[in-house]
Amino acid sequence: MLTEERRQKIQELLSQQKRLLVNEISEMFQVSSVTIRKDLEVLEKRGVLSRVHGGAIRNHSSVMDLALTEKERIQTKEKIRIAKKAEQFIEIKDVIILDSGSTTTQLARLLKLKKELTVITNAVNIATELASSEVSVILTGGILREKSFSLVGPIAEDSLRKITADKLFLGVDGIDFKFGLTTPNLQEAKMNRMMMEAAEEIIVLADSSKLGKRSMGVINEVKAINKLITDDHLSSEDCEKLESMGIEVLLV
Repeated sequence: MLTEERRQKIQELLSQQKRLLVNEISEMFQVSSVTIRKDLEVLEKRGVLSRVHGGAIRNHSSVMDLALTEKERIQTKEKIRIAKKAEQFIEIKDVIILDSGSTTTQLARLLKLKKELTVITNAVNIATELASSEVSVILTGGILREKSFSLVGPIAEDSLRKITADKLFLGVDGIDFKFGLTTPNLQEAKMNRMMMEAAEEIIVLADSSKLGKRSMGVINEVKAINKLITDDHLSSEDCEKLESMGIEVLLV
């Protein structure tokens, strides 16, 4: 198992158990306690956990890797409003990228009647939503992540290297001014980063509860985005800070 894969597993265990002991993790992965302490040190720097005597506890500000079906039950009204606002930025003949996520899924449901629109996505559920529509859908290949219904890995990454798009509509799990845009899964983070590189305009769709949250997989710096569409519970302080970075903030 690669170092980053082990750290991803440690984070997943911590999201389930809330507290882990060094000796237990060491036995589980068959590596030394020194190696595990180094893993915990790195994860602490990323904001995922806090080290305590003999182990680690999960940070309340860190984000768990929830299944898509669970995410869809959280902040649903806000996500629907955000998706409706995002739809207004889609024009005829646009080529857009939709990443996997509960808010982008809401947006996909609004696109079924669109014509002369191309959607590139790594989300199997989004491709299914648009399958019976007149939207042209390009689905990346890749390895299926059951939790998120997304395709990741070398095949999916290779697909993104060969495309360009007008706009990316990106859902994130955390927006932290120090750590950046984050998501719990490292492969998802890499896919999202490549999507950002492929798009001319980057529009993040995230409800206000995502501000101040962070996870292990860093996608990019906050200032790398062009627009943020969020709900009107965003604090004025956060709004001003985002706008000072040149980001257009739209509240719904």
